Amino acid sequence: MKIGVISDTHGSLKYFNQALEVLGHCDYILHGGDVLYHGPRNPLPEDYAPKELAQKINNMTNIIFTKGNCDADVDQMVINHPLQSPYTLLQPGKFKILLCHGYKETKDELIAMAKRFKVDILIYGHTHIKELYQEPGLIVLNPGSTALPKDDIHSVALIDEHVIKLINIGTKEVIKEISLN
Repeated sequence: MKIGVISDTHGSLKYFNQALEVLGHCDYILHGGDVLYHGPRNPLPEDYAPKELAQKINNMTNIIFTKGNCDADVDQMVINHPLQSPYTLLQPGKFKILLCHGYKETKDELIAMAKRFKVDILIYGHTHIKELYQEPGLIVLNPGSTALPKDDIHSVALIDEHVIKLINIGTKEVIKEISLN
């Protein structure tokens, strides 16, 4: 099972396409929210094309979303997949995953919730800061922002049965990885 993880695309068709290219074929794509709108605090991302991005997303059958703070009811009107809120709990393959945007709780609260739900991997977005680390009994993953990263490194994550990787979508280099064996 191969799972791609993206977040905070903010309407950028260019970086969404680059993310999919770097991830290659995935059984699932998990999106951590802030799909189409850039938000009033953010600059317009390069190749801002929310209508075209919605059309591309609507042609996908393997994508799962959680709703971000910039996702509005109008976004759901043009996206033919549910923007689940506030959390998405799923178990594709052998890992139980909690996916959320993460803007309503602190990271410590999200970790406590993930442990209470007995998940293996907590995935969140919102901060536009990538991270990947292990807590006792839990892997914490923020893929960073695909479109508007705070450190200027556009990124995604890839989960398979043996490893989780954070990947720079510009250079296709692995930024960090954790073995799952």
